[in-house]
Amino acid sequence: MNEYMQLAYKESLKAFKKKEIPVGVIITKNNKVIAKAHNDRQKKYSVLGHAEINAITKAEKKIKDWRLDGCEMYVTLYPCEMCEKIIKECRLSKVYYLLEKNQDSSSKHMFVTIHDDNLLNNYKKIIDKFFKELR
Repeated sequence: MNEYMQLAYKESLKAFKKKEIPVGVIITKNNKVIAKAHNDRQKKYSVLGHAEINAITKAEKKIKDWRLDGCEMYVTLYPCEMCEKIIKECRLSKVYYLLEKNQDSSSKHMFVTIHDDNLLNNYKKIIDKFFKELR
């Protein structure tokens, strides 16, 4: 599980380097990575450029189905409301996240936090640096 979150963290670093909000996502099926993505809203001038949506789109193409039953998502930051609804709609089985936001979610049962203090501390530094320096 932590290896997938490490990959999501690496994706978030890619976003950070591109001056995007540093969010990274990995989607797995049967313990294999089928999609990875990061935010690209600024680059693509698209409100839909969220890491979660980008990864879901790649996963759907990979398995040739919009239903992602049996797939799991690993995301560095708890998804926003828009992404949360899309996650429910595409039927992801489980979502693991690293950093919690103040979220009042009706989907909490499918969202599970990953406890990795070292990775969490590193990610918090990136998020803090992003918002201090770039926003």
